[in-house]
Amino acid sequence: MKKTLQEIAEWLNVDAGPFANIVVTGASINTRTLEVGDLFIPFRGEQVNGHQYVEQAFENGASAALWLEGEPNPPQNRPILFVKNSAEALQRIASCYRSELRATFIGITGSNGKTSTKDLVAGLLSTKFKIIKTQGNFNNELGLPLTILAIEPDTEVAVLEMGMSSFGEIEFLSTLAKPQFTVITNIGEAHLQDLGSREGITKAKMEIITGMPEDGKLFFDGDEPLLRQAVAEIPNIKAVPYGKEEANELCLKNTSFTAEGTTFTVEGLVEGEFMLRVLGEHQAKNALAAILIGKELGLSTDEIQSGLKTVQLTDMRMQVIETKGPTFINDAYNAAPTSMRAAIQFLTAADFGKAKWLVLGDMLELGDEELAYHRDLAGDISVDSFQGVALLGSRMKELYTALKPTFGEQVYWSEEMKDIQNFLKQHVSEGQLVLLKGSRGMKVERAIEPFI
Repeated sequence: MKKTLQEIAEWLNVDAGPFANIVVTGASINTRTLEVGDLFIPFRGEQVNGHQYVEQAFENGASAALWLEGEPNPPQNRPILFVKNSAEALQRIASCYRSELRATFIGITGSNGKTSTKDLVAGLLSTKFKIIKTQGNFNNELGLPLTILAIEPDTEVAVLEMGMSSFGEIEFLSTLAKPQFTVITNIGEAHLQDLGSREGITKAKMEIITGMPEDGKLFFDGDEPLLRQAVAEIPNIKAVPYGKEEANELCLKNTSFTAEGTTFTVEGLVEGEFMLRVLGEHQAKNALAAILIGKELGLSTDEIQSGLKTVQLTDMRMQVIETKGPTFINDAYNAAPTSMRAAIQFLTAADFGKAKWLVLGDMLELGDEELAYHRDLAGDISVDSFQGVALLGSRMKELYTALKPTFGEQVYWSEEMKDIQNFLKQHVSEGQLVLLKGSRGMKVERAIEPFI
């Protein structure tokens, strides 16, 4: 963004004062990450009032700042715009700027896999286009506007992750971003306590098409009956299902794994063999969305094949970490029953010639049936496939009880990570393979610490 303060004031319908010609080149809500030229946007919270950092923002190079009406002691002789609501002002600025951009916008959501899919789509398209993608967890009502305001005018593709915890949130993000292409990676169990059922989750995820134009296109997990039903109920929607089942327009076939990554073939709208430098059949399925969008934007099959080989995913997503002891597969960014089961099934099927271990942490935000979801994982964990299992968290005691009769002393449970670390040091040997998986709040990746 490169706008005068007068232009921004007109968007907000406020007075720019004597500083109308000052140029703003970005936006920030945090003085620690603020860049020279940014518009600083303070928020008044229960614990911290951002207005106390406005002067620091100017010292750090901010070109202007917002200030809430009624907040006392505004800075004198500073380029300040007075607004009634900081969040609404940020969103309004982003909306107005979005209307000027010519980039192709892509919106991605899903219970699991949306960040990996975002990385796959962005990584592939970056081989041919100037792109921007959502950074970190900037996928909500504040993060997405900030991402839009970071888009340079000559950017060709914007790949935006859209997160949610309740109804209406993705609808808002989609209306703001107006994505030409949208992706729903799957329907899982995350946020059941807020949305009530998987049907409720489906309804919330389908909000992503709200801002999509009539000629836009939705790509979705065609293996999920709830999504197929939801799409079928929308007249005239352009939608492409992808997945493992034959009825999909792009089908995943013949997945195999090596130390270098995952190889798979696809049939349907695109034909050929592809390779990812990341492990997991679920990651190959995520790549189907990237393949389809790449095709829509004119990439040849050869370009897609070579492009996918270069994609790097965000850390803690089936990330292979070599240590002086075992090899870890760090998939500990987050977890819900669907993604937990996918990771376990992957390691069960993969043959790396090494004894395999599981380190699993609690899955959070699953609602009233959370203990059953943990206990039910026992059906996917066999003594024939795994040398042992270490379980972290109060909810995982359910799985421990279910596994104890078959695993005996080779299954361990604790609510303390230091106990898990000690167990692994005593039982896991050099050359063995350890999968780490759990909700973000459990920080299961700490299990690696004694080995590095």
